[in-house]
Order: sequence, then C-alpha cells, then structure tokens
Amino acid sequence: MQFESYWHNTAQPFAGGAQGPVEGHYDVAVIGAGFTGLAAARQLAKTGVKVVVLEAERVGWGASGRNGGHLNNGLAHSFLSAKSALGVERAVALYKAFDDSIDTIEAIIAEEGIDCNFRRAGKLKLASKPQHFDAIAHNFEAVHREVDPDTALLTASDLKSEVGSPFHGAMLSKKSAMMHMGRYVAGLATAATRHGAAIFEKASVTAHRQGNGRHSLETARGTVTADHVLVATGAYTPSLFNYFRRRIISVGSFLIATRPLTDAEIAAAMPGNRTCVTSMNIGNYFRLSPDKRLIFGGRARFSAKSDQRSDARSGDILRASLAEIFPQLAGVEIDYCWGGLVDMTKDRYPRAGYVDGVWYAMGYSGHGAQLSTHLGMIMADAILGKADRNPIKGLEWPAVPGHFGKPWFLPLVGLYYKTLDRFQ
Repeated sequence: MQFESYWHNTAQPFAGGAQGPVEGHYDVAVIGAGFTGLAAARQLAKTGVKVVVLEAERVGWGASGRNGGHLNNGLAHSFLSAKSALGVERAVALYKAFDDSIDTIEAIIAEEGIDCNFRRAGKLKLASKPQHFDAIAHNFEAVHREVDPDTALLTASDLKSEVGSPFHGAMLSKKSAMMHMGRYVAGLATAATRHGAAIFEKASVTAHRQGNGRHSLETARGTVTADHVLVATGAYTPSLFNYFRRRIISVGSFLIATRPLTDAEIAAAMPGNRTCVTSMNIGNYFRLSPDKRLIFGGRARFSAKSDQRSDARSGDILRASLAEIFPQLAGVEIDYCWGGLVDMTKDRYPRAGYVDGVWYAMGYSGHGAQLSTHLGMIMADAILGKADRNPIKGLEWPAVPGHFGKPWFLPLVGLYYKTLDRFQ
C-alpha cells in the first residue's frame, strides 16, 4: 500500500515551473497553486496581466490533489437551512454558483484540451437511516421546485441499480460530475503558463509587507513586489496571514483507494458509477476511479494532522467503514492511503473578498473541488475591476473564539458529531 495520493501518483506532474530566483515586479501575485490560484492566474494572464504564482510545495500539492475526486453541485448544507441562514437571494445565488462552477470546469477542459476523465456522473446523497430519507425528501422538494429541476428523489428500491448497499433512498443531483484531479490541476497550471503566468514552486511566502501602494513578498527563493495579492491557500495558509488563520479550521480528511475492481465487483457494489455521499454527520463519500478503483473517503478522525502515521490510522478506520457499507468488498486490497487538510469555516460556507489589503478565496469546507476554479476566476475579474459576480461578497466572517491557528478543539467536535450520529 502506498501512502500517497492516488491523484498525484497517476498523473504526469506539472513541468512548467519557473526557474531561477523569485524576483521582479508583477501586477498580481497569487499565493497558492491549487485550483483557486491557478484559475485566477489563468484568467488574469489571458487579459495580459503580469501575474506570478507562489507555491510552497508543488502544483496541486494541497487540497486540490488530495480530495475525493467529486464535482458535486448543491451546497454543503440543506438548501432549506441555507435559506434560513443566508436569506433566499443569497442561498439561491450560492447554489447556482456551484452549478456554474461545474460548467466553468467543463468549459476550461474543452478550451485548454485537458485530458482528465471529466464526466457528468450525477451525485447521490444517500440516506443512512430511515429518518434521514424524510429530511432528504423535504429538502429535495424545495430544491427541485425553487432552484434545481435537474434532481430526482430515489427510493430504496430505485437504489438497487445504483449502489450495492442497503441505503434508505437518495437525492440524485444530475449536474454533478467527476474527474481526475491530478491531471486537471497539472493541465490548469500548464494552461496558466501558456497564457503567460509565471509559476514558482518550492517558493513558500515567509514575509509580507505593504507600503506605497505595493506589496512585497519574501519567499524561500527570493522576493517579488506586486500591485495586488490574492491569497488562495485554504487550510495551508501560512501564519503570517493571521486574519485567515483565526477563521479557517484545518481539519484532516482521509481516503483510501482499492486495487482495480473486476466488472463483477463493480456490478455488485457501484453499478451506477456516480459520486456518492452518505447522510451521516461523520459520513463517507466514494466513487470509482478511471481505472476502476473504489476511492473511499471520510472524516475518519477529527485531527489537524496528515502524515503517514495519521493517514495509516485513518486508513484502518476507513477500511472498516468500507467493509460495513460494502461487505462484498471487505477483503479487497487497498493500494493507496492518503490524507489532506480541509479549510473549514465555522458555518461551513466559503468566503471570498478583500480584506487588509489582500484579495482572498477559501473556506470551501469540503466542497472546494467544484467551486474553487470558478471562484478563482471571479476574484481575478474583481481584481481587474470587472462586474462583481461574487455570490458571498459581504458575508460576515467572525473569528472562531479561542482559535489562533491550531484547532485544539477538534476532538470535542468529533465527539459531538459522533453523539449526534448515534441518536439522530
């Protein structure tokens, strides 16, 4: 078993990183070479803006290369709760932004010729308990009527041709998609450089100063100045950007990938070949990879760590969860086990805008694979002074009380959600 992201291991790495020292002046400096930063850089470079991307590790090293491979439309919350928390207008706008996000990704893939196995698969929100189906059905009625008619409510009987596990029904979101995340992020980076962006890897930002209308960014490879800065680092935001560190809770998310399954195993476990997510608070999400592996993930442990030891312990938990959901695959070999950090906000809504002299987009809360490309482009347009399309502009973002960068409270949060799952 390899303790490495399947997406990293099965994609050709980006090879267009800038050589030499980090130096000079740029119109825009983007910090972070994930989906958000690369999409913004591409959008800016296409208009002739001189843009540099500064990445602490390698392109796609963080959440963009460590996720479950889902491009799901819809919200992290129920649409009903979003309307209550955000108001009808903003809830609808945010829901439609997720729809637009998948359209945006599909258009970029076509325009740039990125081979990344993109497919409109549809997503199943699976009811793990009978009472969960009642809540899913209630939410479905509002979604289908008010914002997304490309949805369907499936009964437990309907699911027999979709998933080889006894769930109690599901909501099907037909716009949802999947792709190979490693191939996409490398292709997006290549497209950004083709349009003129400079991408420096192994260039972690260690100091940031502002003065006289300019930013100075010191990195491990040198120093640049820029007129504008976009922070697109999510859960991996460095401590020098303390405003975000106090508002982002970095939570570990973990995944395993089986060996390639036989056609008979697929027919028994995942005949529908969609993206799937269960309805538990500490639930699981899964899909088939392009080479027929089951990629199975979840919040196996409430931790802010992702290293080989932590990943291995979480992998054991995920293996047990996989066997519980799919007993027919209980003995299947696991080829990959990996983890990464998710940039959670307290209310699990993303944030994007301008604060303390810098632009930012982050806080995707486990739903960033789909929204990040789109929101990166929206923030690039904002920097360019174009029409404001930010669906979350002005959304209040208070600091998390008692949180200063290291989420000491995560075990308590995990215990709370485990208790909810036991009794709800």
